Amino acid sequence: MLEAPPGAGKTTLTPLALLGEDWLGDRRIVVLEPRRLAARMAARRMASLLGEEVGRTVGYRVRMDSRVGPDTRIEVVTEGILTRRLINDPELSGVGAVIFDEFHERSIHTDLGLALSLETRGALREDLRLLVMSATLDGASVAKLLGDAPEIRSDGQVFPVETRHLDRPETRDLATATARAVLAAVRDEAGSVLAFLPGEREIRVAEALLTEHALPAGIRIAPLYGALTPAEQDAAIRPAAEGARKIVLATDIAETSLTIEGVRIVVDCGYRRAPRFDPASGMTRLEARRISRAAAEQRRGRAGRTAPGVCYRLWPEAETAALPAFETPEILQADLAPLALDLARWGVADLLELAWLDAPPAGHYEQARDLLAALGAIERDGHISAHGRDMGVLPVHPRLSHMLVRGHEMGAGGLASDIAALLEERDILAGRGDSDLRSRLELIRGDTGRVNHGAVEWVRNAAQDLRRRLTAGDQAGGDPGELLALAYPDRVARRRGTVGRYLLRNGRGAVLPDGDRLAAEDWLAVASLGGGKADALIRMAAPLTLRQVENLFAGDIEELDLVEWDHRAEQVTAARIRRLGAIVLRQDPMTAPPSNAVQAAMMEGIRSMGIESLPWTDGLRQWRARVSLLRRLQYGGFDWPDISDAALADSLDRWLAPFLAGMKSRADLAKLGLKAALESMLDRPRRKALEEAAPTHFTAPTGSRLRLDYAAPDGPILRVRLQEMLGIVETPMVAGGRVAILVELLSPAGRPVQVTRDLAGFWKGSYAQVKAEMKGRYPKHYWPDDPLAAEATRRTKKAMDRDR
Repeated sequence: MLEAPPGAGKTTLTPLALLGEDWLGDRRIVVLEPRRLAARMAARRMASLLGEEVGRTVGYRVRMDSRVGPDTRIEVVTEGILTRRLINDPELSGVGAVIFDEFHERSIHTDLGLALSLETRGALREDLRLLVMSATLDGASVAKLLGDAPEIRSDGQVFPVETRHLDRPETRDLATATARAVLAAVRDEAGSVLAFLPGEREIRVAEALLTEHALPAGIRIAPLYGALTPAEQDAAIRPAAEGARKIVLATDIAETSLTIEGVRIVVDCGYRRAPRFDPASGMTRLEARRISRAAAEQRRGRAGRTAPGVCYRLWPEAETAALPAFETPEILQADLAPLALDLARWGVADLLELAWLDAPPAGHYEQARDLLAALGAIERDGHISAHGRDMGVLPVHPRLSHMLVRGHEMGAGGLASDIAALLEERDILAGRGDSDLRSRLELIRGDTGRVNHGAVEWVRNAAQDLRRRLTAGDQAGGDPGELLALAYPDRVARRRGTVGRYLLRNGRGAVLPDGDRLAAEDWLAVASLGGGKADALIRMAAPLTLRQVENLFAGDIEELDLVEWDHRAEQVTAARIRRLGAIVLRQDPMTAPPSNAVQAAMMEGIRSMGIESLPWTDGLRQWRARVSLLRRLQYGGFDWPDISDAALADSLDRWLAPFLAGMKSRADLAKLGLKAALESMLDRPRRKALEEAAPTHFTAPTGSRLRLDYAAPDGPILRVRLQEMLGIVETPMVAGGRVAILVELLSPAGRPVQVTRDLAGFWKGSYAQVKAEMKGRYPKHYWPDDPLAAEATRRTKKAMDRDR
């Protein structure tokens, strides 16, 4: 493993010198670079060290471009190409060594390529040499994965770089703040500028802002991002003319592997735009997020490649320590469908069969396998299908390769290639308020005045490459919506209610931008969705017809009798329906739905509304509290039922279902015999024990029959006028004498004057104070001096005297 210090210049050793030409023999060295631009530049650099043109000893192979020949010994490739080579030829015939350059970027293809290479070395090629290189890397973990490989450190030429920190702008102001910093740097420093921005949109904004200012003569602005053509990218990294300067506005494509001659100033906004997969929606979104400390050092090092430099960071110095140490590996947050298809082609279903630096999340992987199964790429036993093998040879996402293969079979391979190229690359109409896929197809086939010519040219070339791989020739048939639906079957959408609002097959809601030309379409095939709290925003789609949907997904359409609870109407609905996922294609009412289905739907409704939706009375609530008391005490050795809300909801089918006959709505519940339903949970012995151990009433010495409140927080409670309890020494008990009743003694006006579970203690203690307070307020009532010897009464003193 080769490791260089942050900001170090590239070693002048070629891979041949590093690994040993004598050992290599006639075998090639494969060098992986994470990006197409980096692959071309690395090959050119090594060829120049040998005094040769690219394509002789050193060549490169990237998608749609290669410069290799019969004498090529070092082949620089992008990572996807290595993966496909390994799957097609697991022995890597003719390859002596594989070098993983810029490994710290941790793309998903890098991790997969290393895992497959390790298996090849372990099972087939003990002589295969593997070398991992990076300027910022956790070397110990990689060395361990490689079998305790030695670490080699190359101290390349390093020039000092001064770091200047500025205030951090709001994310939405990154382009403006970067342009402002570039202007200051041009004014204060000599040399060319490399400014890092999250993406193409911010680059274009910053370019426009800089163009508006009167830049000094001899300064050229050069954008640099992935969607540009190779010629445009090469122009951006070409040294400025003698005596001239340039401002390179770049994404993280320029973060590693590139040396742009003359750059001694770096302006770093501190953000990058990277894909993040959302397993809940099954979608990948590009989002701007803070870079890591390792990435910040890589960017800073660009200023010291050829001379002393300066780096402007658009954040306070104190915030650097809070940045994550390294970038999150893509394999932990990416859509794993491409990886799952590659592993199926390799013959691996269990992730743990391979050695990973960071194993893919199991949940994400299973979701990816589910998608492959839905696309027909894998069989029920998990093995690759014939269709999956056809898909795997195409260098695009499995959704798109499925569309390409099926489209070719339908005689629409040409159109499918155009669509796949559009979707695989950046959206050429992003941010222009047009979601119609057909607008993009028109652009790549005709006038490109509205968009970046380089981006369109790249899509055209990618489409042509796919046509060649498909052998589609001049196939010109097909419908955009139909093909798009093949790639995104879960995102077929039907308009619901108002114009521009849709329901996706997967159950999610989606909306079109206001005024979009597709808003009146009844059916859409949706390719791209944006975030949204309630409904996702449709960014790219094409129209469909009901007939196309039924033809494409005939095998997925269900015909069933659906009896379910309508949460809005709070009633059971019954219909005979045809549906595709969450989308109902046709619905006819049922006149006589099965009674058991209606009963089940009613129970679903009760659970959703809550147990409180049942017609509870105070008596029934008391019944529940009495049973709960005896359950807590395990009274009588009986198995008393759990009648909490949750338990009652879980067991509706056992105790309530028989009493729901004929009921179809919440209003019908008013007629429910809830008392009988609840009491059905107790057999005769338990009913008898309930009446004896937890009586509903207490009979006072005066003969008054007083209700006991078991549902009160401190229950059971007896609320009784004080005079009716005179002479009672023992506190009343329930549950066979195990629970003392809380006695709430009331004034003649019915207001509490004392609460106690110790009547004897009250009479002997605080009664005297209560008597002193109450006697003057209620002089007509009996307040004896000796309450224990007094007789309980409900009458006033006058009435008592009259009876004597």
